[in-house]
Amino acid sequence: MGAFVISKRLNGDYKFIFASRRGKTVFTSIACKHKADCERMIAGIKENTDWFTFTKIKASGGKLFFRLSKDGLVLATSRKFTTERLLQKGIDEIVRSVATAEVLDFSELETVFPTEEEVFGMPEAS
Repeated sequence: MGAFVISKRLNGDYKFIFASRRGKTVFTSIACKHKADCERMIAGIKENTDWFTFTKIKASGGKLFFRLSKDGLVLATSRKFTTERLLQKGIDEIVRSVATAEVLDFSELETVFPTEEEVFGMPEAS
């Protein structure tokens, strides 16, 4: 079973990834201003996978990836794959396990990086 993982970027935007049952990222969503947008996209993907289009693309370096879109709007981009077979396996993983995938929300976690004060003993700049 795969999992959707929601997180918050350093600039304050939200994103989600879909990770395979082995924990490898299959695709990463576009940036969203609100976590609710991520939650709506995830719900849509989980409930109606057949409404979405998987567009296969060959990168300039020869590797392959896909874009997940709905009505022409790209919602996510996959990781790079070395062969057509691996690319298709990534798509098949989504179709097979997305409906039962867990949704994990790590967007409210505090940053894992220490502050300057904790590292250097200096007060943070305001």
